[in-house]
Amino acid sequence: MSDSLKSRIRADMTAAMKARQTTRTRTLRSVLAGISQAETAGEEAVELSDEQVLDVIVHEAKKRAESIEAYEASGREELAAQEREEAEVLAGYLPAALSEQEITELVRAAIAQTGAAEQGMRAMGKVMGVLTPQTKGRADGAQVAAEVKRQLQG
Repeated sequence: MSDSLKSRIRADMTAAMKARQTTRTRTLRSVLAGISQAETAGEEAVELSDEQVLDVIVHEAKKRAESIEAYEASGREELAAQEREEAEVLAGYLPAALSEQEITELVRAAIAQTGAAEQGMRAMGKVMGVLTPQTKGRADGAQVAAEVKRQLQG
C-alpha cells in the first residue's frame, strides 16, 4: 500500500521543524500520532492507505472545528485562534471543498442512480450510502444529509 500522503506529512513536519513553525509542527505531529494510533489499533499493526490517512485528517479537522465552537462560546478567543491556525494547516491536506451547487448535483445524481425518488425518505440511507464516499473530506455530512432530505421530500 502506498504511504505517499503519510510520507508527505512527515516531510512537511520535518521542514516545519527546521523552519521553527511551531503551529504547523504541532498540528502535523498530532496528525502523525493519529495515523500511528490508527495503524496499531487493531489486532496487528497495519499500514494505512492514503484514503485511511485522509480519514484521520478529516477527523482531526472536525476536532478543530468543534474546539473552535466551544472556545468561542466560552469567550476564549486566543484558544479559538490557535485552533483556527491548526485547521488551516489541515485544510492544505484535504481535497477542495464542494460548493452547495456541486452537492445539489451529486445528490440529484445519487437519487436518480438509486431510484430513491419513488421511495421518499425511506431511501435516505441508500442515497447517503452512495454519496458518502463521493463527499468524504469534501463536504460536511450534515450538510449533505440536509440536501438529501430536501430533495427526497420535495
